[in-house]
Amino acid sequence: ALPPFVPQVCFVGRSNVGKSSLIRALFSLSPEVEVRVSKTPGHTKKMNFFKVGKYFTLVDMPGYGYRAPQDFVEMVEAYLQERHNLKRTFLLVDGVVGLQKTDHIAVEMLEEFGIPYVMVLTKIDRASKGLLLKNVLEIQEFVKEKTQGCFPQLFLVSSVEFSGVHLLRCFVAHVTGNLPTIEAS
Repeated sequence: ALPPFVPQVCFVGRSNVGKSSLIRALFSLSPEVEVRVSKTPGHTKKMNFFKVGKYFTLVDMPGYGYRAPQDFVEMVEAYLQERHNLKRTFLLVDGVVGLQKTDHIAVEMLEEFGIPYVMVLTKIDRASKGLLLKNVLEIQEFVKEKTQGCFPQLFLVSSVEFSGVHLLRCFVAHVTGNLPTIEAS
């Protein structure tokens, strides 16, 4: 069992949104964190817990969408209701296709439980500048009009080019209370 005081952050997103790749990119500087990436995308069927030293734990939720495990909602809801030390949830959205119907399910779930979350746009290297801007503006509008628990600040990341990854890593460090530790190292 994890010590109850270790802060947690949770990553949730549609199957194939690039969640495992982003988690891998985030911890590329911490080789001691082993991130398992399934060979077939969209196949994280259970929750994965990654301990980052003694600093915090990253919880990787199974992807949702057309291939989501049936018990996805029960599993995730059970976790979210217990969430004693969950500091922030990161909702990953594909930067190329923007918010999808399935993403709204995740948003509704987070809103219903009153969980503070942040949207992260992935795969920004694959979207043209114009498309990316369109998706960003649409999501910002959606966040402003339709959400209560979502932070207005979007994170734009590419696991391939590493753009935005450092900033997201700093933010994770910040919300888990580890920023001083990381800045010092």
